[in-house]
Amino acid sequence: MRFVWVPAGSFTMGGPESPQVLAQAFPLLESQRFTELTDEGPAHTVRISRPFYLGQHEVTVGQFRRFLAASGYQPESVADGTGGYGYNAQYDPAASARGDAFEGRDTRYSWANPGFAQTDDHPVVNVTWNDAQALADWLGRTEGHRYRLPTEAEWEYACRAGTRSRYPHGDDPQALTRYGNTFDREAVPFWPRWQQHALAASDGHAFTAPVGSYAPNAFGLHDMLGNAWEWVSDWHGDTWYAESPAADPQGPADGSVRVRRGGSWHTWAFYARCGYRNWNSPRTRYTLVGIRLLREAAVAPAVPAAPLHR
Repeated sequence: MRFVWVPAGSFTMGGPESPQVLAQAFPLLESQRFTELTDEGPAHTVRISRPFYLGQHEVTVGQFRRFLAASGYQPESVADGTGGYGYNAQYDPAASARGDAFEGRDTRYSWANPGFAQTDDHPVVNVTWNDAQALADWLGRTEGHRYRLPTEAEWEYACRAGTRSRYPHGDDPQALTRYGNTFDREAVPFWPRWQQHALAASDGHAFTAPVGSYAPNAFGLHDMLGNAWEWVSDWHGDTWYAESPAADPQGPADGSVRVRRGGSWHTWAFYARCGYRNWNSPRTRYTLVGIRLLREAAVAPAVPAAPLHR
């Protein structure tokens, strides 16, 4: 894995735009979507006091495969015998009990088969929060460095990379196709009922894209938005932003669901914003959810001005 140096610093975390501004930017969405973002506020200053290395890319299928072969670990979708979720052209969400966009859980689907073709260079999906923890722990034992999931604050700080805009490239949703893999016109033939929410341009991929296919942000990180949702370490709390410490917040002490960030290849532009928060049970495995790891840094590099790739 290649890691990028992220310096210490401060940023403004959270604080959704007003419903009126969001309604102008996303005119086809129902107004209630803009008023349901209470857990994104209030905006507050957060200080990241320690620099760190963050994966330049999301963990790939090939990397996860090598981890399983070397460690003997069984991912939860295999170990508990219930499988994962996957794309099936014959599956009808309207006819399912949950109305889910994807078929599952089913033993046909796992990290190795999300129902669509992937190579070893694509981001691994259908992995749980616990799977991500197992990978980080094994890497730490193997390499002698501490690997872990980033905190939610570290993740958003790295995603924004010095910006305060809706996306690292600015506020224009339509420009996302140049910077990430989200729900665009390539995906419309597979989900025509959501055509109105697709970006007008093409990002070149209907499903996952090889990692690093799009321009990086100012820190040199690829796919912080789109491709795969990324687990972070925090429990989710609806009112956490009003209660969290100003320096290095770790999330609530306990909870029932873990936060995931960044959107995926199937995510509408509104939900692929830097500040958007989503969550699932730590045992959730889904065809949209993957991993990005953090490696803790003991000593600052000699020349921290430019991203350091390792």
